[in-house]
Amino acid sequence: MIGLDTNVIVRYLVQDEPEQSATASAVIDALTAEDPGFLSLVTFVELYWVLRRAYRISTARCAELIASLLNARELRIDQESVVRASLAASLGGLDFADAVIAELGRVAGCDHTVTFDRRAAQSNQMRLLATR
Repeated sequence: MIGLDTNVIVRYLVQDEPEQSATASAVIDALTAEDPGFLSLVTFVELYWVLRRAYRISTARCAELIASLLNARELRIDQESVVRASLAASLGGLDFADAVIAELGRVAGCDHTVTFDRRAAQSNQMRLLATR
């Protein structure tokens, strides 16, 4: 098994840099269920951010791309249930990173996660902290 950094996954999915995209594709295409690649939770957070901000890819398309990675037999996913729940929450309007924070808290047994972020506080797993 080998770990895959965010930039390798971006090049594989976006195919915008010919040399790096070809190299990333060769590495990923060589993976098998018996000799898989590993994607960390942090990789998914970075990936979502890069796709949305740098490439201006829609939320729905980001979800499709991430789902394709989650469903690949050749990949092992760190905290897959957290990624899946966060992806679903992002389709409901919550920022993916905020969804990950909230879901990790839920999994750890937190009643909720407090935040100053009004948008994030719209999640039923987060509560807005009032200031004076």
